[in-house]
Amino acid sequence: MNRPDQYEQVTPDTFLRGLWEENPVFVMLLGMCPALAVTNSAINAVSMGLATTFVLVMSSSLISIFRSFIPKQVRIVAYIVIIATFVTIVDYLIQAISLNLYNSLGAFIQLIVANCVILGRAESYASRQKLGTTVVNSFGSGLGFTMALLSMGAVREILGAGALFGVNIMPAGFEPWVVMVLPPGGFFVLGCWLILFAWNKKRKEQALLNNAVKGGAA
Repeated sequence: MNRPDQYEQVTPDTFLRGLWEENPVFVMLLGMCPALAVTNSAINAVSMGLATTFVLVMSSSLISIFRSFIPKQVRIVAYIVIIATFVTIVDYLIQAISLNLYNSLGAFIQLIVANCVILGRAESYASRQKLGTTVVNSFGSGLGFTMALLSMGAVREILGAGALFGVNIMPAGFEPWVVMVLPPGGFFVLGCWLILFAWNKKRKEQALLNNAVKGGAA
């Protein structure tokens, strides 16, 4: 367990790092299965993202609260039980809200329990930090995951169906790229987003290097 002086203080970065700098999908490369499987439409992407965010925030909060009482030897088992409890709640909620949406997401709702984003946050953060910091960080990571899925789902639905959230937005003569709503389209769009994030990271590193060189010369 961390000493009091090792606890992270809540800052804007606690929340914001999960959106961009440590984005679960585009930077950490976690949660690839739902990112590829359910992002053939924007509504599916948002629904999966919000469901995952709920499970992430609630399970991380509970793990943070009981971090001093969970034996180290069985911590992973305990984490999975806690995560599975909230996944079950989400599973029933989605069934009650929309059966069509539930059928669209399929088994990937239940597979949230095995999502590396959630288990990774539990092991590396929630089990080491106080409740308030954990909630803020988990919420940021969850929104980052949702943003990543929406970024992919929006591109795939617009190009693959000429629509966004089921509403046609392309001209009448637009010919949908059917491949975009098929599995290969998911890999293609994910690859493009990864290239964009890698380019942006390299650009920032180059800018820091240039500033360091200028500072040294001065």
